Amino acid sequence: MTDDCHSVGRGGGATRSNSSVADSSGRRSVPFDGAEFLTDMKRMSAIGATAGGGVQRLAASKEDGEVRDWVARWLREHDFTIRVDAIGNLYGVHEWRPGAPYVVCGSHLDSQPLGGQLDGAYGVLAAAHAADRLRRQVVASGETPMYNIAVADWTNEEGARFQPSLLGSSVYARQMTADEALALVDGDGISLREALAGIGYLGSHDVPWPPAAYAEVHIEQGHGLEEAGIPIGLVSTNWAAYKYEIEVIGEQSHTGPTPMDERKDALLGAAHLIIAARTLADELAPEVLHTSVARVLTHPNSPNTVTSHATLFLELRSPDVDVLGAAEKLFFEAADEVQRSVEVKLIYRQATKRDVLHLDRRGVELARLSAEAIGLASMEVGTVAGQDAIAVAGVTQSVLVFVPSTIGHNEREHASDADLVNGVDVLTEIVTRMCHGELIDSEEDGAAE
Repeated sequence: MTDDCHSVGRGGGATRSNSSVADSSGRRSVPFDGAEFLTDMKRMSAIGATAGGGVQRLAASKEDGEVRDWVARWLREHDFTIRVDAIGNLYGVHEWRPGAPYVVCGSHLDSQPLGGQLDGAYGVLAAAHAADRLRRQVVASGETPMYNIAVADWTNEEGARFQPSLLGSSVYARQMTADEALALVDGDGISLREALAGIGYLGSHDVPWPPAAYAEVHIEQGHGLEEAGIPIGLVSTNWAAYKYEIEVIGEQSHTGPTPMDERKDALLGAAHLIIAARTLADELAPEVLHTSVARVLTHPNSPNTVTSHATLFLELRSPDVDVLGAAEKLFFEAADEVQRSVEVKLIYRQATKRDVLHLDRRGVELARLSAEAIGLASMEVGTVAGQDAIAVAGVTQSVLVFVPSTIGHNEREHASDADLVNGVDVLTEIVTRMCHGELIDSEEDGAAE
């Protein structure tokens, strides 16, 4: 994260509701009712609501289906056509030029278990409001954009139920096939194909392709913007991430009569691996290395039986691939020692290998100009977490902006109303500029005549 601040002061999104702003071409957006957006956010957050103030909407669950239905209904009511592709990505599309590429904007509606109301869902609803605001602007002005618009809800971004994460956006970006993703199973052996069919979102529509560009607004899930007093973060880099599924194989026996020196305890081996992962970050500096084991499965999972199998999910993240490589090497060395000392066998399966990504500088600059146009300060930031914008960056220019928030992935996740409205304002400005061709070279990228 840098402290490269491009303007001073902190904008107040709530005080600018029902206002309109002009971009560099003199285009004036239609008024935006921030109160209406916040009301919609509350209505959407009631779906899958938890007692602690968050939501639980695992991918392709009943609750995920219900919130998708709510968003699809909202989009239809605002003159968008609904499409669902083979991996269950939900799109609301609006065409001005049939056959022209699409500017896509969105995020995801699925959550972690006991997750927050905003992570992902805010970005989908913000995209819907931004796209509708642009649609109404076109009706009022009569100026036809160069590109069409699509709002996207990407399937299984979180990776909580089906691994890996970023599934829907990765299929869209052609980093894996729909059949590969649909064959994945959850902890109960239910495939993604079966789960999507169960909620009515195993689709077959054509995707809004090719994308002219992609834009996403997301909560920061950290404290950098809040501490700096800056309302908009311009994401320029993404940390690299290596993720492994590690199976520890021991031998089942009785916890009573089995002598300690004869046990081959898979759970003990897993415990040593968890400690080894944490020690790596402490030794190599937690500022440049994040390590975690956040999920462990055991078998037979009985209170008086030595564990025969344990599966753990390891993550290593860093903005420096050299640090990541060193951490990976040290971890495997420690794991070799665990195999010998605990007398277990380890099997490694790499689920994800994502290198450091630098987003297109033209997109970062477009986001900066968009924030500046409506009087909001901005600063460049990096993202540690993966976002759908990172996956889509593999096939088109991708813009990702943050608004301040408390840390994410729990029920206490929070952002101020003013910051949420600011994010919708900036996203509207970004997609308006994109649809009018300000980011894309029309000859190079095949824009419609």
